[in-house]
Amino acid sequence: MSIEINGKSFSESPQPGQCLRTFLRELGHFGVKKGCDAGDCGACTVLLDGEPVHSCLIPAFRAAGHAVTTIEGLAPDDGIHPMQQAFLDAQGFQCGFCTSGMILTCASLNQAQRQDLSAALKGNICRCTGYRSIEDALNGKSNIEDADAGAAFGRSLPAPAGPHVVRGTERYTFDVALGGLLHVKMLRSPHPHARIISIVKTAALGVPGVHTVLTSEDAPDRLFSTARHEWDWMDPDDTKVLDTVVRFIGQKVAAVIADTEAAAEEGCRRLKVEYEILPDVIDPAAAIAADAPVLHGDKTKENRVANAARNIVAEIHGEFGDVAAALAQAAVTYQGTFTTQRVQHAALETHGGLAWVDADGILNVRSSTQVPFLTRRTLADLFDLPPDKVRVFCERVGGGFGGKQEMFVEDILALAALKTGRAVKFELTREEQFVATSTRHPMLVTVKAGADSDGKLTALQLDVLSNTGAYGNHAGPVLFHSVGESLGVYHCPNKKVDGIAAYTNTVPSGAFRGYGLPQTLIAVEAAIDELAKQLGISPFEMRRRNVVKSGDPMRSPPKSKYHDVLYGSYGLDQCLDLVERAMAAEAPTPDLSADWLTGDGIALTMIDTVPPAGHFADCSISLRDDGGFDLTVGTAEFGNGTSTVHRQIAASALATTVDRISLRQSDTAHGGHDTGAYGSAGIFVAGNATLAAAAALADQLKQFAASMLGENPDACALDNHAAVCAGRRTPYAMLAASAQSLGKVLSASGNSSGTPRSIAFNVQGFRVAVNKFTGELKILKSVQAADAGRVANPLQCRGQIEGGVAQSLGAALYEEMVIDEGGRVINPKFRDYHLPSFADVPRTDVLFADTSDALGPMGAKSMSESPYNPVAAALGNAIADATGIRFTATPFKPDRLWPALHEKFGSG
Repeated sequence: MSIEINGKSFSESPQPGQCLRTFLRELGHFGVKKGCDAGDCGACTVLLDGEPVHSCLIPAFRAAGHAVTTIEGLAPDDGIHPMQQAFLDAQGFQCGFCTSGMILTCASLNQAQRQDLSAALKGNICRCTGYRSIEDALNGKSNIEDADAGAAFGRSLPAPAGPHVVRGTERYTFDVALGGLLHVKMLRSPHPHARIISIVKTAALGVPGVHTVLTSEDAPDRLFSTARHEWDWMDPDDTKVLDTVVRFIGQKVAAVIADTEAAAEEGCRRLKVEYEILPDVIDPAAAIAADAPVLHGDKTKENRVANAARNIVAEIHGEFGDVAAALAQAAVTYQGTFTTQRVQHAALETHGGLAWVDADGILNVRSSTQVPFLTRRTLADLFDLPPDKVRVFCERVGGGFGGKQEMFVEDILALAALKTGRAVKFELTREEQFVATSTRHPMLVTVKAGADSDGKLTALQLDVLSNTGAYGNHAGPVLFHSVGESLGVYHCPNKKVDGIAAYTNTVPSGAFRGYGLPQTLIAVEAAIDELAKQLGISPFEMRRRNVVKSGDPMRSPPKSKYHDVLYGSYGLDQCLDLVERAMAAEAPTPDLSADWLTGDGIALTMIDTVPPAGHFADCSISLRDDGGFDLTVGTAEFGNGTSTVHRQIAASALATTVDRISLRQSDTAHGGHDTGAYGSAGIFVAGNATLAAAAALADQLKQFAASMLGENPDACALDNHAAVCAGRRTPYAMLAASAQSLGKVLSASGNSSGTPRSIAFNVQGFRVAVNKFTGELKILKSVQAADAGRVANPLQCRGQIEGGVAQSLGAALYEEMVIDEGGRVINPKFRDYHLPSFADVPRTDVLFADTSDALGPMGAKSMSESPYNPVAAALGNAIADATGIRFTATPFKPDRLWPALHEKFGSG
């Protein structure tokens, strides 16, 4: 077989049945990504004779006699294609995992196709950007700026990985060739609840290429949590690497390790497992009933399970004042019960990793993770290894959204590498991602609210039932967070909270962007609107009368033991004003028939910039011989933009430019510690550590220059890549040479403990049109205002907000993991799970409050999670304003809206 790839002829033959995607990757074309292996996402797009195709659907042998172009070959002679340059100029990517496929599709479009991008890009999914920057690239718009030395912070500088991302040469988890690699595949439970009686391995071990089968007998008999937090007490110890009891369909039963994935899969099929079927419970309300089957009867409060006999993993109860009395005396009241569904993170790079034991006896784990340091800690504990004998690291991560604040694969990787002594690979399929990792917590939320005749809130109450699934990873923290800022942002003398997180025999829930707030905000913000409607007050005015102001206590019951959340800056008032003006501004009148009803809706959110109880980051920086700097941080890059902002912080503090800052990150071998890139801490915590290190080095540079010149350090300053003392300039390279001649290295370190914490604010506004006879919904206007402090990188921050709105719209309008009455996920693939495509996402106007945070690095604060939070709530309020009907369950699909619309308006 002869196949032309990027202008070169290859004579290698594919394996029988092999698809073009895997064949190309075997030949080293790592720009061809795996996002779904079903033709649904476009990450694997290549050009076949100039036409874009999903290479996962093309049998490799069919490419014989044709010309295949991957992203690496789009431009000849290592140059750059105009479309690659356009994506660089527009910064049309975030995590970048979809970018190779997206660029190839865009490069193939003719002028006619460009006129209908909704159709032209329907085969390419981006989970991060919200598509605006991709459209900018196609329109030839440049979004990037330059910055002089010392002026990088606050400028829209491009991501340092950009040139590699657009060329397909940026390395993700599996973009490396390891010799002698073994492959791991899991046999997973077909039952929602069962005890494993026996596993017969004989037939599986007889499959050619199978090396071993690992079961609970081979794994550590220890309980832990897949959730990764700085402190273990935040989550229950209720999970084992491989257990003798399975509690959901998809749970790991046994691992087969083989020379090829095909052999490992066949080995799984040959395993014979005898199960004792146990009673199951799928509904959380039924799970906490007195006679329900018990999932974790062997767990106790020592395992941090609140009430195992009632399937209650965590609960929270508290009251300020007397809510019942306040409701009885209120001028107006509202009560409603709201349900939110399971949502998948759908990061295009699935969970997975590589592991091996090197010549020094160090277990190396290369993983797609947000938390390499916390993962190392748990692996060392589980396998009784000294921490310095475990290395966990990641290259660029293809999306996270909280889903990779877990340890779903690294324990199996470590077990397999330690047992076989070989390098091993474990990469989840898209279906496994749906059925065997984690989801957003589905919640049932009842809100009660009251206000006086002046529109002042007198009572707020939340009753929350959260479905944590079969295991309690993140159950407590998500529950506690969901009832925190959602109530704390409002002044109200009487507040009450009752919340329970329940075990069920379903796929586990876990960390997800927003961490519980989006689910409760739908209820709280609906209540604010309904009270305003009864009083004849505008939604904006109702909120202005009740939100906390700078210096006010932010209270939600029960009383917190953490008192380190401060007003580093306050821009909520500005955000409300910005959205109100934007929504009132004249806009083109849509051409809609009388069948359409239009309405406006808003919602707001407040979020702590750091999780409680400490979030830690170390950083080091040193001067190089060439006058540049080496910066080392622990936090991971997965489209959150931290790798750009860390360089901006350091360059500004050191009066240099970002091109002179080399960044190393997310590798435990670099030393130090980093809690991880979650809880919006990548800039606020790790950025403060970078600022501390850079500022310390800046002082060193001035002191060393002063000593060289015999000047007072107070007379020295840094300017344009040099130290200037009493008018005499000493370039950094000269300082480095002088230091080296004295046997000195000019370097510094910095750290941050994540306290005190600040708060960020977002306000979302929508104008919608709803067809009263079909339930179809159109978004006519979308605007979000954000208090991000001093915006470190306006381009990237705007992208985070646009992407957050787009992802949240998916959850609000159509994304839904459907679980049948037997606990099985029935739509575990993208084509049956509606991810937002280019055609689905409206363009959102992004506006920034003018504030500077006293606690964040150079005045900045977090803005990665919070844009997601108010979207569904604002959309629900807009639909209610348009239709006069309060819909209380997401997603707001047309078929869900239609019954109530039909009852009110008829069939037309």
